[in-house]
Amino acid sequence: MRLSATDVYAFQALGYLGTQDLTRWVASEEISAATGVHRPYLVRILAALTARGIVKSKKGIGGGYALSRKPRLISLCEVVRAIDGPVAPLSCISLNWHEPCVEEDRCHARATVYTRMRDAMLAVLQEFSVEDLVIDARQGVSYGHCLGHLLKPNA
Repeated sequence: MRLSATDVYAFQALGYLGTQDLTRWVASEEISAATGVHRPYLVRILAALTARGIVKSKKGIGGGYALSRKPRLISLCEVVRAIDGPVAPLSCISLNWHEPCVEEDRCHARATVYTRMRDAMLAVLQEFSVEDLVIDARQGVSYGHCLGHLLKPNA
């Protein structure tokens, strides 16, 4: 699993929203200004998070975005799935998007290596929540620097 730029931007936006009162609607312009995420891209990210029930939105005057739950109740696994889809490295071991393989019953790597990779990624992402991102947001930590450290295929 690799983090994408969209994951990093989502983490930054959620960290900021987590610093706000859950009853306060935050305009996308404010989130963009606070996080440095370009507003058109941010709105697409927020739409994906809204569709998965992580963020709630309200249109019109006085509207905006807010977390749907307390930050500690939103796991990073839920966030990554909302942005990227499956966390599993292969569909044959995916818990939610499983696609059978003809070698499934005989494949030693699937039964050992690939399954353990999936389980380790899920465990780590489940262990942490948006509350962990709020710590950085409150300290003014920008994840913009992470973008320069994203691994690219064949790196």
